[in-house]
Amino acid sequence: MEDQFLSKGQNIELPDELDQIDIVITWDNTEFGVDASALLLGADGKVRSDADFVFYNQQESADGSVRYLGRREVESGPHERLLVHLAAVPEQVDAIALVGSVDSGSFGDLGKLALQLVDSGGSPIAEYVTADASAETAFVFGQVYRRNGKWKLRAIGQGWASGLAGLAEDFGVDVSEDAPVEEPSSSELETPQPISESDPPVTEPTTPPKPARQRGVRTAKPVPKKAPLPEFKHAESETWQPARLFSVIGVGTGEEQERRTTSALVSTMQAVPLFARAVSSRVGAPAGAFEGYVEVPYVKGESRVIPDAVWRIARGSRLWTGLLEAKTGAGTHTREQLENYLDVAKKNKYDVVISLSNDLPAGAGELPVEVDKRKLTKVALRHLSWAEVIHEARMVLSHGGIDNPLQGWILSEFLRYIEHPKSGAEEFVDMGRHWVSIRDSVSAGTLRPGDPKAAAVAQSWIALARNLALRFTADLGVVVKHVLPRRVVNDAEARTALTVNELANDGTFSATLRIPDAAGELRVTADLRTNKVSCSTTVSAPDEGTAGKRVTWALRQLKNAPEDLLVEALFTGPAASTCEILTSARATPRLLTDGQGGQLTSFVLTQSFPLGSKRAGTAASFISSVTSSAEVFYSEVVQPLREWVPAAPKASDLPREEQVDNED
Repeated sequence: MEDQFLSKGQNIELPDELDQIDIVITWDNTEFGVDASALLLGADGKVRSDADFVFYNQQESADGSVRYLGRREVESGPHERLLVHLAAVPEQVDAIALVGSVDSGSFGDLGKLALQLVDSGGSPIAEYVTADASAETAFVFGQVYRRNGKWKLRAIGQGWASGLAGLAEDFGVDVSEDAPVEEPSSSELETPQPISESDPPVTEPTTPPKPARQRGVRTAKPVPKKAPLPEFKHAESETWQPARLFSVIGVGTGEEQERRTTSALVSTMQAVPLFARAVSSRVGAPAGAFEGYVEVPYVKGESRVIPDAVWRIARGSRLWTGLLEAKTGAGTHTREQLENYLDVAKKNKYDVVISLSNDLPAGAGELPVEVDKRKLTKVALRHLSWAEVIHEARMVLSHGGIDNPLQGWILSEFLRYIEHPKSGAEEFVDMGRHWVSIRDSVSAGTLRPGDPKAAAVAQSWIALARNLALRFTADLGVVVKHVLPRRVVNDAEARTALTVNELANDGTFSATLRIPDAAGELRVTADLRTNKVSCSTTVSAPDEGTAGKRVTWALRQLKNAPEDLLVEALFTGPAASTCEILTSARATPRLLTDGQGGQLTSFVLTQSFPLGSKRAGTAASFISSVTSSAEVFYSEVVQPLREWVPAAPKASDLPREEQVDNED
């Protein structure tokens, strides 16, 4: 089914073969985010009980049909996910309201908001995008509902000013909070009219709001705690290494490496629930008690198949099961192997087959191996890369709030093991087998957009940019977004074609990273013709004062920046810019302003680094040079920058009547 774009009030029928769907909510602003939730509604438009409210504090409905999967970071930015098993939704449930809420700010601060439905193979089904939100703090994006035996999706776009608690109460949830919630304002509650009489009515907010009750669901988020890791202080020399929980001694390659690393992953997930939750939620698992088993044999026809591990998660009375097939080093999955596991999973009524390898697809949710779509009607196929596992381990350790010292140490030991070359688990380190051929074609000027090998290398570049965003996210503890044109975010072919065209026409790869609270975006450009990688950022100049004062402001910001940094000043007017090396600009600031009659609007800061040419491996590799250049430029140039903030008005600048009031 082709991805359909919905407008407010529009509805579509979902394909009959769909057994489960992912609900993905995305937003633009990364200063704060959306929390997804769902309400299972009866014929009266209300929940049957509080158990029908699925959100971060109650992560699965009683029947297991709807699950909250939490927040993930992908190259297009952060998103929140819900999982709906359509076949498991009770007959008494007529509709499922798909909701988002915020703890701070409002939906109007988040830019474009999008609700997307994705099938079990990771392909988008439908999308609703809105920029209509303003002061709302809770938002019903849409409803998945039943009509005449068919499942349908309707785009709603209705807001509440009373937050998640107020919205939940209006749908019949018994909410227990410290204070009553506020009534949503009528101007923010435009109720969309049904498209036809057969469509479900939209519940209108009640007035006045219900008072808080002593018992019921609490919507306040728990505050995470963090335990310190053990410190080793008594070694006589830096060469002394603490003993490893997961030893690398004796690890070879191939089967032994794969077994050890898979076992280390599964046992760590079992010991550290927060890590298990972080990893398993990437493949659609519910929150619950995790158990892992390795090399479990299954019968398929007259033969046996043995997945590397089985993941089982208990949530209430329901048991979620995933079959894991892991590869390390250069190992890759085959279509036949994954389809065999899909058959076994379907026979045993399991939920998902998980492929885990060093393959990092260019887009989140995409699969490195295509399988027969008919095998995905009852069982999902999800892919994990070791780079994502490493990312989750770093995130949980640094920013996840582990409050148990033993669990923190176990996870740190797992990360110490998995980052060792002998584990066979790697971050993105290989541009692929066509790299040398395409690199040489670019240098010779013979590459054309139609070269099929160029598409594979372009996908590797996009995966590299995605991995770079993951590295920054884990290091900084904020969601770093790989910015892509909206038209190609969910279109792999268009995304690849755009990258190939740039490479063929300009000889360059480029990527833009958006880092919350940074003064400007970080742009990385790898030029295969000059063998240089340039990193740049654009910073807005102050909008007051002379051009000279604006230059002084910029140079003061760059007092510790590298001397070879290029500083470009952009002006309005015919002569659009000037550019100088930072050392020259420091010595003679007027070089950046002489001869310019327009307003100085912004500064572009650029630094060049040597570009490695090797396909993989050492510090001289293409990937290592791009990664290290971006990290150095961010720490030395971007991180110290601060956006210009105008000074507070002086008392003498206030209107006379205000001065008199102050004197009184």
